[in-house]
Amino acid sequence: MEALSLSCQHLPGVTLIQVGGELDVTNDAQFAAFVRQARRRPADHLVFDLGELTFMGSSGLRVVLDAYRSGGSHGGAVYLAALRPEPARLVEITGAGRHLRVHATAQEALAHALAAGSAG
Repeated sequence: MEALSLSCQHLPGVTLIQVGGELDVTNDAQFAAFVRQARRRPADHLVFDLGELTFMGSSGLRVVLDAYRSGGSHGGAVYLAALRPEPARLVEITGAGRHLRVHATAQEALAHALAAGSAG
């Protein structure tokens, strides 16, 4: 199993979270704690750069959807970027893409999040 790697960068109204490795039931609690700590305010938009994430189980997707729900009531949106085939398939078959804003690249997702943040 490839170790989970997490990092974040704060921008005005947006938190970029870079996720790499494999995300499953063995490390979803670590991921959830990282996301809670990284999000400065509930209204902040979250951009998950998943370009280095090789596997995401349903427990990892649940953490992302929890972030969507907790921020949504405050106007914060969740963006997914650079999904590899396996995580993309999970998002597709669960229908999570109806709620999350999916973008081909982290730069594209950041541009949309920053524009939304400055408009709100």
